[in-house]
Amino acid sequence: MCTLHPEEEAHLMAMASGGQPTRTASPRPLFKASTAPLRSLFDVCWDDVLIPQVAIYLSLKDLFNLRCCSRTAQRFVEAALEKRQELHLSGNNTKNIDVGFRVLARCCQRLEVLHLACCRWLTDELLLPLLTNNKKRLWAVNLNECVNITALSLQPIIVECKELRVLKLSKCQWLTTGAVDALTLHQSKLVEFDISYCGAIGERCLIIFFRKLNKLTVLSLANTPSVTDQVLIQIGNYCRELEHINLIGCATISDYGVHALTVHCLRLQTLLIRRCPRVTELSLAPLRQRRLYIDRPQQDVGLNAYNLNDFYPSDFLVY
Repeated sequence: MCTLHPEEEAHLMAMASGGQPTRTASPRPLFKASTAPLRSLFDVCWDDVLIPQVAIYLSLKDLFNLRCCSRTAQRFVEAALEKRQELHLSGNNTKNIDVGFRVLARCCQRLEVLHLACCRWLTDELLLPLLTNNKKRLWAVNLNECVNITALSLQPIIVECKELRVLKLSKCQWLTTGAVDALTLHQSKLVEFDISYCGAIGERCLIIFFRKLNKLTVLSLANTPSVTDQVLIQIGNYCRELEHINLIGCATISDYGVHALTVHCLRLQTLLIRRCPRVTELSLAPLRQRRLYIDRPQQDVGLNAYNLNDFYPSDFLVY
């Protein structure tokens, strides 16, 4: 036998008496219709949450894709770029990257590290606005193999980047003696310097340069024709904190210059000396005893050895 719910019994009794059926109150809705506007991700605080906790994990490609979604997304990305501290585009030669770089040059205001090595599309017109907006904070600049810019782009770096510590200009044939002289005048805090394959620099300007930059720890002079024994002697006399030096292909140096490094650069850890035919084991043997890394295998001391008392380089001048 089935039982009826109270509502059903009341309904049947009302029908039997001929009256109007009683209506039971409908149950109270669980949720009220909300009149508040819809919320989105961009309603979260940008400066305190989204930029420091989210945007820093997005690549430049992610940021530019997000920038295309809406006007709010565009404003957010530009705000994130304004606070970005590092920009890495080395080797990026994709189509239309110069268009995106103009956005970066306009938005980035707090860059500290700038890597643009091997960017064939980079010109003075593109680079100068970026340097102008970030010259106060930059401490590391890598322009290796940027063949389409000129020494004009170095002017804000040399004169106004007072915090500069790392400067890489390998294979920049536009780097001249005048630019190095300007570096000597305005920069004295460099700890890493790369001018490999820069053939337009004179010996004299390098000698003066290394007399002032006595904080260098990493130095690359590979395949630079103006690097002579006299230059190495100045490096040994003034760059006492040097730890790593690249002299690959510096054919004019000899045991005299390497001996100066051995005597004075007591913190030296790495010496790259391949393709230097006038450097022999007479100068390398004391360095090997200090367990330095030398990229050239050990040879017989008597093989092609120069006697330090028999040879005196003609460019051994005192400046």
